[in-house]
Parts: sequence; structure tokens; C-alpha cells
Amino acid sequence: MARRNIGAEIIEGLEDIKAWRKGEKALRTTTISLPRAGDVSVIRTQLGLSQEQFALLMGVSVATLRNWEQGRRQPHGSARSLLRIAAVEPAAVLRALAAREPAARGGRPNVLAQARARYRVSRKTHSD
Repeated sequence: MARRNIGAEIIEGLEDIKAWRKGEKALRTTTISLPRAGDVSVIRTQLGLSQEQFALLMGVSVATLRNWEQGRRQPHGSARSLLRIAAVEPAAVLRALAAREPAARGGRPNVLAQARARYRVSRKTHSD
């Protein structure tokens, strides 16, 4: 396997930026559309989760989730990234979260187990 020259790659990148600033080079760009508040309830519904279940999955309070869904607040940062992943690859989100899934309490059905069943996602992870 060829050894990378990180220093040369950094210098090349800086030269590309310099040329771009002078208008001498067009750089390849990628635009990613992250979900907004109006998308939250659609994503949650696609996963088939209640507000309480989805809030647990997202690691936010139910009040925060409701504020997003009602447009009073916008999700920010990593929450928007997780929402995008949940929208595009719901099975991946459920699979990843299953690795740290707590046991169900009081005989209640496990939220992630129910959602995984809908997407036929096993509990196995890549490290198993």
C-alpha cells in the first residue's frame, strides 16, 4: 500500500484554494440539505415512532421535539445531521442505536426493537 504524503496533500489543497480565490480554478462543491423543523414530524412518522419514542431516540426532551414539530424552534447542529440520516437511512439509525439500547423496563415493549422490526434490522453491529 502506498504511503500518503499528508504535507503535500495539504499544500496542494491550499494552492487549489488560492487559485479558486483568483478565479483561476473551479472547485467541486456539494450541497447537503439538512432537515428543518417542518421535516421532523414527517421523519418521525416514517419511522413509525411516537413523539416520546422519537425524543428518546434523538436524545432530546419531548418538549423540544414538540417545539420542532410545531415550528417554534429549529433543530440545530448534530440533531439536524441525525435527522438527515434518519430520513435517508432509517435502518442505519436504528441499527446504530441498537448497539447501546437499554433493556425494556416493566415489561414494556422496547421502542427500538419495535422500530427495528419494521425495517427488519438485526441487533448485530459491524463489530459483532
